[in-house]
Amino acid sequence: QAQLVESGGGLVQAGGSLRLSCAASGRTFNYAMGWFRQAPGKEREFVAAISWNGGSTDYADSVKGRFTISRVNVKNTVYLQMNSLKPEDTAVYYCAINRNSYPSREVADFRSWGQGTQVTVSS
Repeated sequence: QAQLVESGGGLVQAGGSLRLSCAASGRTFNYAMGWFRQAPGKEREFVAAISWNGGSTDYADSVKGRFTISRVNVKNTVYLQMNSLKPEDTAVYYCAINRNSYPSREVADFRSWGQGTQVTVSS
């Protein structure tokens, strides 16, 4: 089973940018990948997802137009470019491997999760 390690989180001012990376120890190119986030006291929520070959993506309405998900299969890595960050984007961000090859928003569709990386956006 693939192990996932997120990186790239940190503290940034509102309007700034961050790029998150998620490196997998095993092969992930057959599977869709996703990013979720969880703020204190809130449930984990969907952020973005990408199909196995990068040909299809999906975004939560709250991040559409600001965030971009991408992947490089030869590196077993998926990225989340986050621009125009807002204080409400503050959360722990998790990447995950889907059980299937197409994007999904459902937590139950994802079989492996990373430990998360903290993103804090100051106003």
